[in-house]
Amino acid sequence: MTDASINTQAKGFEREAGFGDYFALLKPRVMSLVVFTALVGLLAAPAPVHPMIGFCAILFIAVGGGASGALNMWWDADIDARMRRTKKRPIPAGRVTGGEALAIGLTLSGFSVVMLALATNILAGFLLAFTIFFYVVIYTIWLKRSTPQNIVIGGLAGALPPLIGWVAVTGEMAVEPWLMVALIFMWTPPHFWALALFMNSDYEDAGVPMLTVTHGRRTTRTHILVYTILLAVLAVGAGFTAIGGPLYLVVSVALNALFLVGALRIWRRDERDSLADGCAVEKRFFRLSLAYLFLHFGAILAEALLKPFGLGGWA
Repeated sequence: MTDASINTQAKGFEREAGFGDYFALLKPRVMSLVVFTALVGLLAAPAPVHPMIGFCAILFIAVGGGASGALNMWWDADIDARMRRTKKRPIPAGRVTGGEALAIGLTLSGFSVVMLALATNILAGFLLAFTIFFYVVIYTIWLKRSTPQNIVIGGLAGALPPLIGWVAVTGEMAVEPWLMVALIFMWTPPHFWALALFMNSDYEDAGVPMLTVTHGRRTTRTHILVYTILLAVLAVGAGFTAIGGPLYLVVSVALNALFLVGALRIWRRDERDSLADGCAVEKRFFRLSLAYLFLHFGAILAEALLKPFGLGGWA
């Protein structure tokens, strides 16, 4: 990926880049998910953490997540320019150069990893470095353009923040944060495949081998249903572990019932149904998937915060 090839696609600079354009490189919406799940992992850990250390840990994890976003936009600028959903991003819109995005991404990556290791522990710093590497090299550069399993395998990068938050406090691995990782990992495919069902032309135009492009929309609908069933088993089952509790279990059962109904509706539809209502069912499922993850992690956080008062968890 060169600056020349990226800038050729932009129809001239629309305006001079501002702070908002550089901040957009960090994918703030994705960063909000990284911050929240990492915070839950940090606060659910069975050890006290000094508020300043906790703040620094979340800050540097967020910066690392933003760095990944900038490097992703640098590499994907050519396909971003061909997709309606992404063509207004800073690089394809011509407001930021690829070289600037690369420099920002690399600088913030190194800064976040070193500072997290210094503020907490080396293992947390290593996990953040691995997460950035996995997202940029394994997912963005390799998997995204080569296999319809890009979202399935690449989803590991987005699933690791709660583990990093936990390790930042404890300095060691445990089963509980890996359950949180598994929850995000299994949620990612149905979430993105629902998006692909109503944005399929974008992926076709960009040459991205999303499942809808390589195997068709019928197969994608079946995959969404299967992954949603597996996700429901995992999510509800987690309610009986150390990160769960009565509150989490109630929230999880309700959410997974809604999610399963949504996935079943998607599976039953054909393309005539989608064309008739503008993919309304798929879009509702996608919006529900956003609430699904935030509410599950919100319930995990609530259980952790209630434990000191003898109210959270099963103890």
